[in-house]
Amino acid sequence: MKSRVLFICTGNYYRSRFAEAVFNHQAEVLDLPWQAFSRGLAIHLLPPEFVLSPQTEEHLGLRQIDLRHTAATRAQVSEQDLLAADVIVALKEDEHRPMIRKSFPAWEDRIIFWDIGDQPEVRPEDGLPEIEKQVISLIEEITGTDLTALSWGRAA
Repeated sequence: MKSRVLFICTGNYYRSRFAEAVFNHQAEVLDLPWQAFSRGLAIHLLPPEFVLSPQTEEHLGLRQIDLRHTAATRAQVSEQDLLAADVIVALKEDEHRPMIRKSFPAWEDRIIFWDIGDQPEVRPEDGLPEIEKQVISLIEEITGTDLTALSWGRAA
């Protein structure tokens, strides 16, 4: 059975989906017993036809990461999702901590908060490589594997 990482952002459209795909791709390449999934705290803020950010899709393509490494649709985070995760990461502390505190107060202290802003605050050319860097660091931390010598999938 694989351990699970949950990536959370607001709309489950851009940042969390990119983190999920990068993590799952690297876990597959490295044959790690880990799998990521992603959810949003407020997916209702985007129209239902907004399935995956074009910037996320483009940057995954640049890294030769197949879209199968992220879910086919967006999903709202639930208590069941939190219970199913071994590690939980929210992508932007000052954006997501208040939402978590309101909806899932018992979970606030169990979540790792990163500091990666959404568009237009942070351009995809800056934010997505930072997410990739944080995902690689997370993989190193949870598996005890040093990935600094590897160059797979990293876009300049």
